[in-house]
Amino acid sequence: MMRIAVVFPGQGSQTSGMGVDIAAAYPAAAVLYREAKSILGYDLLALCAEGDEDKLRETRYSQPAIFVTNLALAAAVGDALAPVVSAAHSFAEYCSLTMAGALKFETALALVNQRGLAMNRAAALSRGAMAAVLGLDDALLRKAVAAAVERGAGRVQLANFNQPGQVVISGDEDAVRVAGELALEAGAKRVIPLNVSGAWHSALMEPAQIEFAKHIADAPLTMPHFSVISNVDAKPYTSVAQIKANLIRSVTDEVRWHDAALAMIAVGIDMIVEFGASPVLAPMMKRVEGAPKAMHVGDVAGVEKLRALLAPASIS
Repeated sequence: MMRIAVVFPGQGSQTSGMGVDIAAAYPAAAVLYREAKSILGYDLLALCAEGDEDKLRETRYSQPAIFVTNLALAAAVGDALAPVVSAAHSFAEYCSLTMAGALKFETALALVNQRGLAMNRAAALSRGAMAAVLGLDDALLRKAVAAAVERGAGRVQLANFNQPGQVVISGDEDAVRVAGELALEAGAKRVIPLNVSGAWHSALMEPAQIEFAKHIADAPLTMPHFSVISNVDAKPYTSVAQIKANLIRSVTDEVRWHDAALAMIAVGIDMIVEFGASPVLAPMMKRVEGAPKAMHVGDVAGVEKLRALLAPASIS
């Protein structure tokens, strides 16, 4: 059988109308949205269907919406999907842990909801921003970020290591702007401000981390039944204590996506499947050395294509 890796995108992958066709076509997906309604106290599927992009961009709504939609897409494929490893970007690691049985769906969604609410409150305390820096060596970018802090521009740090030459910085709005200008002076090809509602994975999220830690401490977790690579340290989980510690750290720590992708490939895989409303990680995987074919599944057509690939007749 094919050795499949499953990946899940995080914040920024949301789209208006996401999940609507999946819920209508597959009972296994629809039940997740029904359960989400009782857990969250509002109709998540209706929110997605309304297509209010500004509302979906708010972290208190985007995190639960992305979490449920990612898993609904995977559930629609059915039992033929049997991954051997999973990795995810940022909070979408909750999708990996849920799919691997480390968290029950209702527990994971409640945690994701609390995380989003805590981060939403933290974002309201300061003017945060994020920007993608393209074409600059990590060491030079760290120097630019350090120089911005030394100039008194505010707090800013490296946040997401998406791939070599594509790193996101996060922090106070002025500090991100100054760090971006210094990065361009150091040779960066482009600095692209991101359309986000807060400075995720930065010190500005420390109030959220403190608030959220108590929810993780009490959460019932078990070891995953297949390998899950943490995006905090790019290593497979080996204990429940490690899972809890990294889920707390992930609120403020860097996302080491590229390293996590390499660790996933090292497991030995034949195909990578990204479940998410829009293609984010699959295109990145095409540029990772040694990566097998990467496929994005984001709608009914994608689900049916993957189901056909996983049918017994398709497996040598």
